[in-house]
Amino acid sequence: MTVIKLDYPAPAAGCRPLADKLILITGASRGLGRAIALATAAAGATTLLLARDGRALETLADEIEAAGGPQPSLVPLNLENATVDHYAEVAELIRERWGRLDGLVLNAGLLGELSPLGTSDPLLWARVFQVNVHAHFLLTRACLPLLACAPGASILFTSSAVGRQGRAYWGAYAASKCALEGMMQTLADELAGTSRVRANSVNPGRCRTRMRAQAYPGENAATLPEPSSLAPAFVYLLSDAASEYNGRQFDLQ
Repeated sequence: MTVIKLDYPAPAAGCRPLADKLILITGASRGLGRAIALATAAAGATTLLLARDGRALETLADEIEAAGGPQPSLVPLNLENATVDHYAEVAELIRERWGRLDGLVLNAGLLGELSPLGTSDPLLWARVFQVNVHAHFLLTRACLPLLACAPGASILFTSSAVGRQGRAYWGAYAASKCALEGMMQTLADELAGTSRVRANSVNPGRCRTRMRAQAYPGENAATLPEPSSLAPAFVYLLSDAASEYNGRQFDLQ
């Protein structure tokens, strides 16, 4: 599969490409997820903000409303211990209130440890896969009927360079992102020609986040782009302007 450097037109002033759309974002309380939430709300979307830190979600919701965005809904959920029933409850609440879902951004992630495979902690390995892969599979599975009810829906898998080409010592994180890429490709192939739902993956690249600081503690964060500079690409891929894309792997840098 060919990886594509994403180029997209800048929206016109005052344009709200996600007006009247309902977008669910995981890992929304900080970093890239937070930036995506702010950008999608500014583009007119009603956002469903999912993360384990309820207080951080409340702060984000206040910021979105203060900027004139639609009132968000908060979904405090810890992906490490959420069960199948929890995801079913989230989907049912969305169905009862809105009847559909226009976009799903699978962004939450856990780095784990950078170490040789032979010395990796098995429990930490399982935690990374639980958050990065299993939780997003279960959420996607629960939300697919809602996405199918939208006129056109977009699922975005947040990937990584090490999810496209494994790298020494990146262990569970690289393996989990490879699994996420495989999930996207499988789902996109199932959706092709049979559904108005599309699935793609996005590798943001270097970005000024807490996870990046964990992975590269000696790096000068001032040299990295802010998450807010990458969020517009997610807005574009969630919009109807990107409806032709399905099963694609995009790089933002």
